[in-house]
Amino acid sequence: MNKRLYFTLLFLILVFLQVFVLNNILFLGYINPYLYIAFIFLFPLNKDRFLFLFLSFLLGLSVDMFSDSGGIHAFATLTIAYIRLFFIKLYFRKYEADYPFFDIHIESFGKVFNYVVTLTVIHHFILFTFANFSFQNITSVLLNTLFSSIFTLVLYFLATFIFTKKQ
Repeated sequence: MNKRLYFTLLFLILVFLQVFVLNNILFLGYINPYLYIAFIFLFPLNKDRFLFLFLSFLLGLSVDMFSDSGGIHAFATLTIAYIRLFFIKLYFRKYEADYPFFDIHIESFGKVFNYVVTLTVIHHFILFTFANFSFQNITSVLLNTLFSSIFTLVLYFLATFIFTKKQ
């Protein structure tokens, strides 16, 4: 399948899934998965950085429009999209010359796990900090971040296991 078509479909499917299914899950008052950030993990490095940041902003803004959340998803997704390269350099030891050859699917599970966990926790912490925006609610922010991150990670790795081909 053409890469452009693949990422266009991935973008649309993740927004649809997030808006119509996952936003309606609020288990025990703390658990709300945000699987749409998988687009940021999977987007190739050899593409134009401006395009990637724009698509990440558009992804968050799309979720914001349907969720009536005032731009917090757009800010959180744009932030993790911007700092993604730092964590790729940190965990995968990849540099600019390696970007065209980087594929997250062929990296070791430990490195991918660290990378995905770090970006997910940062995204969720930013999201819930701006959603609550008070130091009196720091316990709520931390609990929401912890439990929603765990549920998002379980869904991400389960979906990755189900939908990727064995090579």
